[in-house]
This record gives sequence, structure tokens and C-alpha cells, in this order.
Amino acid sequence: MDGVPVVNGASSSDPTSAVPPGQRLMAGFPPAPSGQVTLANWQDPPFSSWAFRHTREVIPTHRIPGAGPAAIPVQPADRPGLTAAGSPVGSVTLTRLDGTAATLDDVLASTHTDAFVLLHDGRLVEERYGEGMAPHTPHLVMSVSKSLVSCVTAILAERGLLDPQDLVSRFVPEIGGSGYAGATLRHLLDMRTGVAFREAYTEPDAEVRVMERSMGWRPLTAGDPVGVYGYLATVRPDRPHGGGFTYRSADTDLLGWVCERAAGVRMADLISELVWRPIGAEFDAELTCDPVGTAVHDGGVCATARDLARFGQMLLDGGLVGAGTAAERRVVPASWLADAREGAPDSREAFATSDHAATMPGAWYRNKFWFIPGSNGTVLMCLGIHGQMVYVDFATRTVAVKLSCWPDALDSAHLIDAIRAFGAVGAQLAGVPGMPR
Repeated sequence: MDGVPVVNGASSSDPTSAVPPGQRLMAGFPPAPSGQVTLANWQDPPFSSWAFRHTREVIPTHRIPGAGPAAIPVQPADRPGLTAAGSPVGSVTLTRLDGTAATLDDVLASTHTDAFVLLHDGRLVEERYGEGMAPHTPHLVMSVSKSLVSCVTAILAERGLLDPQDLVSRFVPEIGGSGYAGATLRHLLDMRTGVAFREAYTEPDAEVRVMERSMGWRPLTAGDPVGVYGYLATVRPDRPHGGGFTYRSADTDLLGWVCERAAGVRMADLISELVWRPIGAEFDAELTCDPVGTAVHDGGVCATARDLARFGQMLLDGGLVGAGTAAERRVVPASWLADAREGAPDSREAFATSDHAATMPGAWYRNKFWFIPGSNGTVLMCLGIHGQMVYVDFATRTVAVKLSCWPDALDSAHLIDAIRAFGAVGAQLAGVPGMPR
């Protein structure tokens, strides 16, 4: 096993589990107890720095086959010397959230970056990897997974297997006695259900933590349902469906269950057949599963940064791969992405009442994508906790992928600094004014 050096090592869930200075995580066989990454500590620093790129060694996964030899090549840009810190792109300046000046290099160095890939007009401009990472290394993408499930839903809807206005109970009658009774797929897609679910990562008893135990992301405790689907049937109502936006990962797990029922195929194979292979993914991805073999739809995908960039390019091109070439083909319905980008008439109002409005004023959430006003116009983002990002800037034709191991699940400064850095770099590449917002 490879290891990563640890300088300071207390797990946030267990302050007594200190890793001695200089010890490497999961080094040797067997690894020293203090350097072992386990189900109890894998999401906590410093253990997460190893676990996010070795997830299948902690949690079982399903394979998502890629295109392999049929992969769409990543074309290098016609700009020599743009592949390392200190490059012209890396020196692009921005203003951080705290008002200080910084460069892209500064932001990547200070926000626990494991991998960074930058495309402009579909061509590779920048590619960087931290210790233990390489172009072929899969990394846990957390809730970026939700956007992949959205694309699967879009394709199944186009094929007539489901409709966003359908009641969830049409496909999953097991939730008829839960808080999800009466919810539609549209409520799930936009996270506007009315179930009682707190996405409070620092509260051990919050519903998101209970669900994590059921799905095998943390050790089970007495009374926990076994399996994510078993957990979803126990969710309680809180308010009527269709109200304001509230981030609830459980909504995506239920949406994934609907997709599997509608298609009669498990999610890993749906992603592979409908999205991953069609975008020309070079490498297989993975999807964590719970103790009974059910997919973790809300955040279990592990993928390479390059393949996520291919995914982002497909979103930039309105659902097409090979746009404008003889090999052009459609992956995701254009209407699905256009609807998300436009938003429902009340999407912005629904978002404005949420906990995220202060960090992202004027933003909205639709079809499992985030839309954030920026200096060059609204950008699309796929976001996951601990710093996983796919950034799509339509105005500058820029796609940026950042995979990270932030110590905290949420960090507004890290997020906004990265968004501003990507906006400034995109503006330079496109030759447009790039004053950070």
C-alpha cells in the first residue's frame, strides 16, 4: 500500500486518535494502528487524504465501465509550458473572499487540491496532480454524483420510462408511508421535498449521518436501518412538498431508486451505458454500495479528473459530444440542460430562502445542477463536499475540474476563491474582461 505523510493527525470524530508526526497513512503491512484508515475515520482529516483516492479499499463499489480504447482523446492546447505551478495560467490574479489578492497557483495550493484539470474550447490547457494522484487515479467526487444521476434521469425521461411530474410512489410504493408520500420526481430533482432531513455534517445525530450509517459510510449503531433504501422508508414529513430549496442528499438517493425501478437496471450500469461510455470516458469509474449492495446515488461515484472534464465539456456543449464535428452525437437531451439553465419561474426565489443564499446570492438549483452568477455570466457547477467541483463557464468556453480533500465538509472561502480563480482564468483564455465578482 502506498502512504501519504502526515504532519498533524487528529481525527475530528475521535480526538484521541492522533497520528504521530511523519507517519504515513496505510504504509506497510499491516499498517500501524494509528495510521490505519477505517470506516470510522475515513471522512475525517488527515485520513481523508488517503481515503478519497482509495475509496474502494474502505467501502465496496460497483464498477462503471468506461469507453476504454474508444475514449475520446483530450487534445492539448497549443500553448507550451502550461502544465505546472508557475505557468502563465497559474499566475492569473483574482481577489479572494477576504479581499486579499491571489493567483490561481495560490488558490490551488491553499485549498487542499488533489487534482486540477482545465479545458478551454475542449482542449487541455492545464493538468496538475497532488501526491498519490495521477491521470488514471479515481477520486471520490461526493455530490458531483448527483449531476450524473440527473443525466440518467433525463435520458430515461426522453425514452418515456419516467416523467418529472410522476409521483415517486408510482415506482417506489415502499415510501408510501414515509415523508415522501405525495412527492414527485420534480420535487426530488430540485430538492424541494418537505421531508425532515438535516444535511448537518457536524451533528452526529443529523439525518444525513444516520443515512450514512445505513448506507455503510460509517459504522452501524443499534436501531439503524440496514441499507439506504431501508432508511428512506423511515423518513418523516416536515412540511408540504414544493416549498423552498433545502439541500437533502436523501432526495437523490430516492431519485436513483426510481431510475433503477423505471429501467430495471442498477445505477452503475445506467451511468455506464447512458453517460460514461457515450462521453468517451477513458477510465472506469466506481460507485460505492451499501451493505446489501444498493448504490449510494447521492455521492458515491469515484472518477478521474480527466473524465470529469469530459463530462463537463458535454454539459458545456449542451449535451453533445464532438460538437461541430463529423463524430457529433447527443448524450443528454438539450431540453433538459436548457430547462436547468433557465430554471423554473420560482427557482431563484426558492433558493433565496435557503442556507446557501448568503454564499451564492442570485443562484439557483435545478435538475441537480447549481447555477451561480459570475463575472462573465452564470456558470453551471456540479459540487461535492470537501471541495469536489466541475465548473462550466458558457461565456468563456471553460471547464475546470478540482478534486480536493478540504478538512471541513463545507468551506465558503475555499469555494468562492476557487470560483473566482476559474472565472479569472477563463476570462484570460477567452480574451474577455475578467474582473472577479
